[in-house]
Amino acid sequence: MAQSERKLTSPASLAVDAVLVVAFFVYMYTVLSTHVPSRDPAMIRLWGAISSSCVTALFWLALQMFRVVYRAQRDSAKK
Repeated sequence: MAQSERKLTSPASLAVDAVLVVAFFVYMYTVLSTHVPSRDPAMIRLWGAISSSCVTALFWLALQMFRVVYRAQRDSAKK
C-alpha cells in the first residue's frame, strides 16, 4: 500500500549545487560589474551584485529542472 519513496536530494548533490551556484555568482559578478554605467565603486558593487543574483537564481532554477528531467529520463530507461 505505502511505497517507499526515494529522496530527491542528497547532501552531496546539495553541496555540488552550492558550489556551482556560488561559482556562477562570482563569475557573473565579474562580468556584469564591468557593465554598470557608474564611476562610484559602491554603485558598481551594488548593481553588479543585484544583477548577478537575479541571473544566478535563474541558473539555480535551470540546474534543478535539468536534474529533474535527467532523473526522469534515467528512470524511464530503467523500466
